[in-house]
Amino acid sequence: MAAKADGSKPRQKLLKTLAAEGVRSEHFISRELSWLEFNARVLEEARDAQVPLLERLKFLGIFSSNLDEYIMIRVAGVKHQISAGVDEGGTDGLTPTQVMEAMSKRIHELTALQHRCFNEEIRPQLEAQGVRLLSPTQLDDKQREFVADFFQKTLFPVITPLALDPGHPFPHLANKALCLVVHLQPLAPSAIPFSTTVFIHVPSVVVPRFIKLPVAPGKHEFMLLEDVVHMHLHHLLHGYEIKSCVPIRVTRDSDMLIDEDNAADLMTTIEEGLRSRRRGAAVRLQYHSSLPAVTLDTLVDELDLNACDLYPADDVVAFSDLSELYNALDLPALKDPPFTPQPVPGFHGAENVFAAIRQHDILIHHPYESFEPVMQFVRQAADDPKVLAIKMTLYRVGSNSPIANDLVRAALNGKQVAVLMELKARFDEEANIYWARRLVDAGAHVIYGLVGYKTHCKCALVVRREGTGIQRYVHLGTGNYNDRTARVYSDFGLFTCDENFGEDVTNLFNIITGYSRPPAFHHLVIAPTEMRNKLVSLIRREVALAKAGKTGHMIVKLNNLQDPMLIAELYYASRAGVKIDLIARAVCCLRPGMPGMSENVRCMSIVDRFLEHARVWYFHNDGNPEYYLASADWMHRNLDRRIETMFPILDKSLHKLLWDYLQLQLSDNVKGRLLKADGATTRIQPAKGQPRVRCQEKLLEAARGLARDGQWGSLKVEAPPPELKPPAPVEKTAAP
Repeated sequence: MAAKADGSKPRQKLLKTLAAEGVRSEHFISRELSWLEFNARVLEEARDAQVPLLERLKFLGIFSSNLDEYIMIRVAGVKHQISAGVDEGGTDGLTPTQVMEAMSKRIHELTALQHRCFNEEIRPQLEAQGVRLLSPTQLDDKQREFVADFFQKTLFPVITPLALDPGHPFPHLANKALCLVVHLQPLAPSAIPFSTTVFIHVPSVVVPRFIKLPVAPGKHEFMLLEDVVHMHLHHLLHGYEIKSCVPIRVTRDSDMLIDEDNAADLMTTIEEGLRSRRRGAAVRLQYHSSLPAVTLDTLVDELDLNACDLYPADDVVAFSDLSELYNALDLPALKDPPFTPQPVPGFHGAENVFAAIRQHDILIHHPYESFEPVMQFVRQAADDPKVLAIKMTLYRVGSNSPIANDLVRAALNGKQVAVLMELKARFDEEANIYWARRLVDAGAHVIYGLVGYKTHCKCALVVRREGTGIQRYVHLGTGNYNDRTARVYSDFGLFTCDENFGEDVTNLFNIITGYSRPPAFHHLVIAPTEMRNKLVSLIRREVALAKAGKTGHMIVKLNNLQDPMLIAELYYASRAGVKIDLIARAVCCLRPGMPGMSENVRCMSIVDRFLEHARVWYFHNDGNPEYYLASADWMHRNLDRRIETMFPILDKSLHKLLWDYLQLQLSDNVKGRLLKADGATTRIQPAKGQPRVRCQEKLLEAARGLARDGQWGSLKVEAPPPELKPPAPVEKTAAP
C-alpha cells in the first residue's frame, strides 16, 4: 500500500484506502456486535454446569454489569449518530441504524437467555443447596417480624414517595436505580389532593439489594429489597388501597463529551460532566411484565424510548447486584477453590525492593503472583531518605488506594512527587478527583491529563541517591495500579533499573508534564507518536521473512483488535504466508479463516476465573524473537488518541517464560473459544484422547511451584494447538 497507515484519516478516505488494496467492508466484523459476542461468552460461563454454582451466579452478575456499561456508552453512542442523521456505513459497512437493529436483536436474545439461566438452572440448584430467595408470602412469623423491624428502622426514614399529577411533574428516575411504580386508589374522599401514581426509589445504593433473613443453621434465605418495600407500602401511603406495585429500572446515556480546549479547569469541567451524566437521556427501560400498559405508555413517552429499548421480565428485574448475594454466602464448596497470590522469589532475601531490582529485571504475573512488590515499590520509596523523587501515572486507582496514600505520604515527607492522575478514566472520575485533591493538598505536582488525550500508560519512576550519583528504578505494566483489580485481572509488570529504560521513562514524564520533545527513545515506544509505525514495521518484517522462504510468525495477545489499518496489515501478512495467532479477549473486528484473505490467522478468546487483561506480543524475527508488553490494545483510540506505552522484554531469561505462557494460552481447550469468520465463537474441545488444558489452572499450579521452589512450576504444553496449514503465499507488489 503506498499510503501510510494513519488512523486520523476521515472515514471515507480510510475506506477508499482499504478498498484500493482489496480490503472491503465485508472483511470487518462490527465492533459493537463483536463485543456482544464477548459478553455472550461471559454468559456462557454462567450457563456452564462445570463451573461452581456460585461462580455461575457471579458470572451472571458480571454479564449484567458489562451490559449496563455497554448500553450506557455504546448503545447511547449509536443513538447519538442516528439522531444526528448519520447514514453512512463504517468500516464494517453497517449504518448506525443497521447497527442499532442488530445490537437490539442480540441484546434481547442474550437477556432472554440470562433470565432462563437464572430461573431454570441457577435458582433451582441454589434452592437444592439451601439458598432461597423468598417472596413476602413465603416468610415465617420470625422473618416477617424481622423484615417489619428492618423496614421501620432502616428503610422508612430514607424513602420518599414521589407522586405524579399536574402539581408533581414526572420525577427524575436515576440511572440504574431500582424504582417501584405504585398505582393507588383513595379509600375515602378527602380535601387533600390525591394521586393515583407514585414512584418510589428503592435505596439499593445505601442498603443491600439482598436482605439476609433469620434462618435455622445450614439454611440461607434472602428477600429482595424491592419486595420489602412493596410489603410495607401501607406505612408509606396511608389512606390508599394499593392496586399494583411494579419494579422498573432506567439506564441512561453516561458518556461525557468534554470540550477540553475551552475548559479553563479540567477538574471543574469533569465534575460538571459527572452531574450531567446523572441526567443523561434514557436508553433502556427494564420492568416487570406486570406493569400496566397505560403506565408503560407513559414511561415510553416521558423517557422518549423506542420499542427496542424495552426489556420486560417475569422475575427479577435486574441482575447486576448478584455479586452481593455471592459475597454474602460463605459456601466454599460452591465457589472456586481459594487462591492466595504467591510471593515473588526475585524479592526474597533482598534488603529492599531496590536491592532486588539491582540484581536483575523482575517480571511479575498478576494475580498468580502477589501485587505486594508493586505496593512496596511505592511504600518504601515514600519512606526511604535516599529517594529524591517519585513519578507515576494513575488511571484507575480505586477509592481506597494504598498506592495513592503512599504517594500522599511521600509528598508530605518532602519527596518530589509528580502524578499524572487521569481524570477522564470513565466511571472512575470521582475517585480520581478525590485523590488528585489529596495529592495537591500534600504538595505533590498533579497533572490532570493532556488536552485531547487520555493517559492510559502504566509506569512509575523512582529516583534514588546511591553512592556519588543517582539510580533510576522503573516499573512498567499492562494493568492499572489498583490493588483490588490486581487480584482478578491477569496482567504483567516489569521492574528494571536499566539506565536506558530510566532515561526513557524520565523523557516520557517530561512529555506528560511539560510537553517536552525528547530525542528518540532507547526502548520505550509510545502512542500516539510512534507505536502505530512500530507495529507496522514489526508486521512487515515478518512478511519479508515469509516472502524470503523463512518462517514468519506472530502471536498477539490483547483485549481488543479494532484498528482497520492494522487489521489490513494482518490480512496482508496472512496472504504472504505469515502464521498469526491472535488471543483477543473481547473485541476482534478481523475475520479469521477467510479464503484468500486470512487463512493463516487463528483467533481465540479465553474467558475464565480471572479477566485476561495482559497485552503480550511476540514476533519470530527469523529465530531471534522479540517480546513486547504494552498498555495498549490495537484500537484506533489507543494508537491515536491516548498516551500509551509498549516496551520490549530484554532479559532473554524471561523469554522462555513468556513463550511457554503464550503456548499455554493457545492450547487452552477448556476455557478457550475459537472465533469464526462470521463473528461467532465456538468452544474449543479436546480431541479424542487429548488431555484437558485449562491455562489459568496451569498457571495457578505453576505459581505455587514458583513460591515453593524459587522457580516457575512446569508450564509444559501437553496439548499444542493444531498447526495451521498455510496456503501458497499470494504475491503483492506493495505492502499495505
